[in-house]
Amino acid sequence: MKVYKFGGASVKDSNAIKNVVEILKQKADKQLIIVISAMGKITNAFEKLLNAYFEHQDFTNEINDIKKYHYTIIDELFEKEHKIYAEVDKMFCNIEDKLQTEPSLNYGFEYDQIIPFGELISTKIVSSYFNECNLKNKWLDFRKYLKTDSNNREANINWELSNKFIVKQLNFKDTNIYVIQGFIGSDSNNLPTTLGREGSDFTASVVANIVEAESVTVWKDVAGFFNIDPKIDESGVILTEISYNEAIELAFYGAKIIHPKTINPLKIKNIPLYVKSFVNINEQGTIISNNNIQHTNPVVPVYIFKENQILISISKHDYSFLSEKDLSDIFNLIAEHHIKINLMENSALSFSICIDYDKYKTDNFLLQLKTGFNVKYNQNLELITIRCYDKNAVEFATKSKEIIVEQKSRYTARFVVK
Repeated sequence: MKVYKFGGASVKDSNAIKNVVEILKQKADKQLIIVISAMGKITNAFEKLLNAYFEHQDFTNEINDIKKYHYTIIDELFEKEHKIYAEVDKMFCNIEDKLQTEPSLNYGFEYDQIIPFGELISTKIVSSYFNECNLKNKWLDFRKYLKTDSNNREANINWELSNKFIVKQLNFKDTNIYVIQGFIGSDSNNLPTTLGREGSDFTASVVANIVEAESVTVWKDVAGFFNIDPKIDESGVILTEISYNEAIELAFYGAKIIHPKTINPLKIKNIPLYVKSFVNINEQGTIISNNNIQHTNPVVPVYIFKENQILISISKHDYSFLSEKDLSDIFNLIAEHHIKINLMENSALSFSICIDYDKYKTDNFLLQLKTGFNVKYNQNLELITIRCYDKNAVEFATKSKEIIVEQKSRYTARFVVK
């Protein structure tokens, strides 16, 4: 039994969904769990809808655009009387009922009530089309089975409950193919939660761990894991093999090919992860596994570029030394606002952190931070990470850029630039 994960690009339109069907007909085993993301860039569209709703603005255009996008795909895949129309209509009615209520003051909570509909609608459409193509499958609302805590937008897995429900449900007694959503779950009160952007990879690895799958395959619009984003440099090299530990490092630093939490559940059960192209399905791709290599094969510099960064420098109002108590207070605020630190630097008089800028997290964090400290910050920065770096790699990555912060260790060089 295997787990396949298809991201938004692989189901972005009717032709893409037809391509997934062809992949399954050629590659699928008898028992398969298919994890599917929201279609195309529709999560971004849902976030625009959410923001308008949360800020009490008109969201008519946003909801209409989302409807048009999905119904265009449905029209191209199904006959007019197909039951999928009524099923998706019901989901949009649920969305609109929610949008007629007054939003709470908790953005993260509202996020987790609205954004999961992207995955629910996507999987419902794809599952129905699979059945039309004689790929008989069972669709599940996976929020019922993947249980988490109540940490909105970055929920943590409740492994005990998830194991209990998933093993019972994914038993292959009534089907050989299950279609489930990535990225979403629910807490102990059955309120929806999400696992963080690009969290569908993580869902696939959690499920694989629990059911002890043979492997996980993540189907991408690229031929594998490159040492540099092909959109930045087309001459990048495919990394055919990556160790679990190196994959964890790369994901932590922001490699977009995989969600940071994906690898560990697979490593625990020694389940290999394949990254393959849904365009050229017979290409070798990348395998992440318990191999004997230290970093990657081939060993080349690996570049990771993170945009939309903010560098925050924190000092005391009287410019005296930052004590351990001061640092403790700062980290308590970081934890309270669910801030992920991408880079940090400490001196006698200041403490600096580089983080992703998020309007609904960062602005509130800065406001509270300023009540106890002197705070300065620079926005619209970029964080560059190079694994297995050398002089030429550094020169290439930082050319024509102003370096604000530089950190180097034995294998890793990092630069905050503008």
